Parts: sequence; C-alpha cells; structure tokens
Amino acid sequence: MLVQMLLREKQHSWNSKIEVPVTIYCLACGASYRVTADIFSMPVATVCRIVHSVIEEMMTILHRVIHFPKAEEMEEVGAGFARLAGNEAFRCTAGAIDGCHIRILPPGEPHKRSYINRKLFPSIVLQGICDSRSTFLDVYIGNSGSVHDARVLRRSSMYKQALYPPAGFFLLGDGGYPSLQHPVAIMTPYHQPVSKLKLKKASIGTTRRPGSS
Repeated sequence: MLVQMLLREKQHSWNSKIEVPVTIYCLACGASYRVTADIFSMPVATVCRIVHSVIEEMMTILHRVIHFPKAEEMEEVGAGFARLAGNEAFRCTAGAIDGCHIRILPPGEPHKRSYINRKLFPSIVLQGICDSRSTFLDVYIGNSGSVHDARVLRRSSMYKQALYPPAGFFLLGDGGYPSLQHPVAIMTPYHQPVSKLKLKKASIGTTRRPGSS
C-alpha cells in the first residue's frame, strides 16, 4: 500500500519499490543504518538519506491513513467493539486509548532524567486511539517518557479541541486515564470492582454485635 501511495518518478535515485522496504525494515527492526545498509547492500549514507526522505513523504499522507471515522461509520465502529466484548453495552464505544513508550537514545543531563519512564528506560510517549480491528484512528507523539498518560492526554489536540469521540460515544481507557464526560468522554475500569455478594457480606459483618458468632 505504501509503495502505491508513495509511487513517483525519480531521475537520480532509487524508486519506491526499494526505498519503502528499506525504511520499513529500519523502523520495524530498530536497526542501525549500518546494519540496514549491509542487508540491502547499500552505502550507509544512502540508507540514511532514504529513511529520512521516505519518513518525510509518509508524514504528508498520514492523514489519508490515520484519521477519525466519519459520522456514518460510527455505528459500524461501535458494533465492532460490541462483538469484541460480547456485550451490547459496548456498542457506544468509539475507540480504545492507551500510551506506548518508544525507546530512544536520550539527550545528556540535565534533560536526560525527564525521558526516563516508570520502567526505567529512556523514551518518548506515543498516545494512540484504535478501533476494534486495531486500526489506528489517531496518534499523538512527542512527550518525554516521564510524562503521565493523563497529562499526555490533556496536551493532545484531540482533547483540547474535543475532536473525538462524537456525542453519544466514549473511549475506553485503562486506569492511567481519568473517567471523563467533557471535553472528551472516556470510560475507565473501576479500581476495585465489588460484587453484590461481597457487598452483602461486608454489610452483615459491620452490623454484627461485639462477641456474636
């Protein structure tokens, strides 16, 4: 798909059928330019130029690949989550939101410490929203690894401009996110789910008289 979307004529360079696989390999494997150059039998400088060039071109078509569903597609999105959960209560789900730590080589001190995340390695944070098929609907990238998911959310344009989800729908998030209605609706798990049976037992226990068995 990327080869077709980035297909263009070049007079003095490699074509997309070579440049795209080189870039995808480098990004997907986290390989150095030297390793990638050995795999594809290219000069290191050429691999460096190709990777930077293709990434810049990919950013120009990002909105064509990663975007929010249209209003008429929301019913299908919700139905996907209902099927996934096996419960009709999730038919109003517009997406699942979470953060991911992308490992980096950090800058020197004193800035290095701000990139150390709770797992104790340096990273930047990617916030993503996906549908029930794991298709990305939105991404927000760039905060240092020490920034909490809730703060990353508040800094994103999706949150600031209330871009998604539409009225009547909500996002599913883990315990790292706040449960919200505005400016975006987010549903999070109960921190300590309690069944009716446990509540009844707890109630009985608190009403017993001292010394009773």
